[in-house]
Amino acid sequence: MLNSSLKELAQALAGKKISSVELTQLYLDRINRLNPAINAYVSTQPERSLAQAKAADARLAAGDAGPLTGIPLAQKDIFCAEGWLTTCGSKMLANFVSPYDATVIQKFDAAGAVNLGKTNMDEFAMGSSNETSFFGPVKNPWDQSRVPGGSSGGSAAAVAARLAPAATGTDTGGSIRQPAALCNLTGLKPTYGVVSRWGMIAFASSLDQAGPMARSAEDCGLLLNAMAGFDPKDSTSLERPVEDYTRELNAPAAAKPLAGLKIGLPKEFFGEGCDAAVMAAIQAAIEQYKALGAEMVEVSLPNMKLSVPAYYVIAPAEASSNLSRFDGVRYGYRAPEYDSLDDMYAKSRAQGFGAEVKRRILIGTYVLSHGYYDAYYLQAQRIRRLIAEDFVAAFKQCDVILGPTSPSTAFKLGDKAGDPVQMYLSDIYTIAVNLAGLPGMSLPCGFAEGLPVGLQLIGNYFDEARLLNVAHRYQQVTDWHGRAPAGLE
Repeated sequence: MLNSSLKELAQALAGKKISSVELTQLYLDRINRLNPAINAYVSTQPERSLAQAKAADARLAAGDAGPLTGIPLAQKDIFCAEGWLTTCGSKMLANFVSPYDATVIQKFDAAGAVNLGKTNMDEFAMGSSNETSFFGPVKNPWDQSRVPGGSSGGSAAAVAARLAPAATGTDTGGSIRQPAALCNLTGLKPTYGVVSRWGMIAFASSLDQAGPMARSAEDCGLLLNAMAGFDPKDSTSLERPVEDYTRELNAPAAAKPLAGLKIGLPKEFFGEGCDAAVMAAIQAAIEQYKALGAEMVEVSLPNMKLSVPAYYVIAPAEASSNLSRFDGVRYGYRAPEYDSLDDMYAKSRAQGFGAEVKRRILIGTYVLSHGYYDAYYLQAQRIRRLIAEDFVAAFKQCDVILGPTSPSTAFKLGDKAGDPVQMYLSDIYTIAVNLAGLPGMSLPCGFAEGLPVGLQLIGNYFDEARLLNVAHRYQQVTDWHGRAPAGLE
């Protein structure tokens, strides 16, 4: 069961080969045994999970089941869930129990899925290694001396270690795709506005987007079907017709299923800066796509080199605004001793936030301050528009863009913790997608010295169904996505 796809689990539940209670207990037992070493989960509530599973079994018995009814899922601890700790990996919210459900949680509850628990993450989603969490770093199941990526590292590690069949993540600059690459998963960041952000604690509101993390593109499609949809409570949610994102996956097998597809290879993705072993795996994947019938087209994204500096002006600026609400007054951490209201604000924020969050708040406040707003923030927004226009031009030449997800495989814990710039460069291939609001995904495409390598696919706006199909056809003829870490029995 641990290596079954979501469709196979649904078939097993429908055929009464296993009950949702039994399946949920299987994962809870595994979490209890393995999570202390991996640190993927920050909280579980076995009684609540089993109660959801029991309700799912009743729906299955009544013939009222959907594709996800009875299936246990892990939820990134950035989504508010009623009665659950919702910490964002921060001391500031270490004791916050949400009084309501995020829309994403509501949708999974309506689908009959079971919440296994809340997963660890970089504090307020700020990080690329899951080392900034107040609850300690997550360990990569493929090598526990290495990072799983971030900020959705807990979700990635949980699925990779078979502590959940699938999980939710959020992606602000690569936080679904980069950990998916480092942990041998498939992860999808949808077009901005396709999945509701209501109840998802904000880091950078114009960049944050929720998405699925699973072992295969087919599983991600099933999860996105449940997650996507217009939400009137979210002003950034897009009102669009309901889609079946798996609709292209069930087409009959063909000798060249991707005939006619044009894949763009940006020259900026294939220059210096990427490990040779990672690039070798990407080149092998390109050859596989040619065998599937796809045509390769060289394209250019000339402003991509500016994506990292633009992002690290825009994202901290939005973070400094969003995190101003955590002041020790209404909820969250409050300093135990203070002399005045101003002193309470200062001490609560100084003690409640970690170093990386403070760094970004300071940067964001600086670039928004009088005299610097025009020089930094407005310039970054102009660059953001140029980056989006580069993608518009590229998609006139191709259907999908391909390249590496991360410039390296998983690095050692602590290797980049003291050098923020090197940490920020971990997202050099992913950030531009968020700045443009495009859909992007990472899928496994090989290994380098025993560590997973991720292939990134980028689509045009609202082209998630095609992206999933392009990934699915590759996964039909390769087995990288099916491989599991050794030693976690």
